[in-house]
Amino acid sequence: MSSYLTYDDILKKSEQLNASYELDISIFEDIVDELLNSEKDTDTVVLEGFERLLGSVDRTMGDIDTFLDMKPNCFMGCAFCCYFPIRVSKMEAKLFFRSIEHMSPERKENIFQHWEAYYDKFSRKIDTALEIDPDDPDMKLKYKKLNLPCPMLDEENQLCMAYEVRPVPCRTYVNYSDPTVCATEHMPKETFSYDFLYNFYFQSMNELLQALYENGEELPVDYPMDAWNYDYLPGWIQKYRQGEMVT
Repeated sequence: MSSYLTYDDILKKSEQLNASYELDISIFEDIVDELLNSEKDTDTVVLEGFERLLGSVDRTMGDIDTFLDMKPNCFMGCAFCCYFPIRVSKMEAKLFFRSIEHMSPERKENIFQHWEAYYDKFSRKIDTALEIDPDDPDMKLKYKKLNLPCPMLDEENQLCMAYEVRPVPCRTYVNYSDPTVCATEHMPKETFSYDFLYNFYFQSMNELLQALYENGEELPVDYPMDAWNYDYLPGWIQKYRQGEMVT
């Protein structure tokens, strides 16, 4: 007997989530309070806040899975979702790059070399992708049909090269159904997205930065402008490689 949820099962679980689940916002708030009350320097507070709040998204999704008695059928090496468009703020992109810069020299160099090959191999597809209107109702489908992998995807082993700091959209897209639907359809209806969690993550990150900004601290991002400036991840990485992401 299959352990996969059907589409109708998933709809019922979604209704149960909307009707009965109460999100524990302290999972996010406690991190902000702890960091603002710490003696750590500003750069450490911001980067640690960025990374720990991303972890809070994972923790919340785990709580939801337990509440609904569900388990994702995603597995290591399954990278079909890594061809969807990922849009993040300039704030998130800068902190993402800051995290990469703090990685070991070998790992960092592997990522930079990967980008070199990626932007050479997919230059035309990238140009096309970056021209897709983010407000187009068919934006995701148009992007997915390009078959453009995420610039952080190692195509040889089908693994993310910066998994621990991957953006929120990468974390919140899951499949509780038969995993083969991801292989056979561009936009499978069975997949589930906890994209509403982005609001809690972003609100907490904004609260952290705002408190530091109002206290006159020098931030590693241009606040508040960077918080509201969005682009596709390949676009931000392209700008970073061109030296255009300096605060």
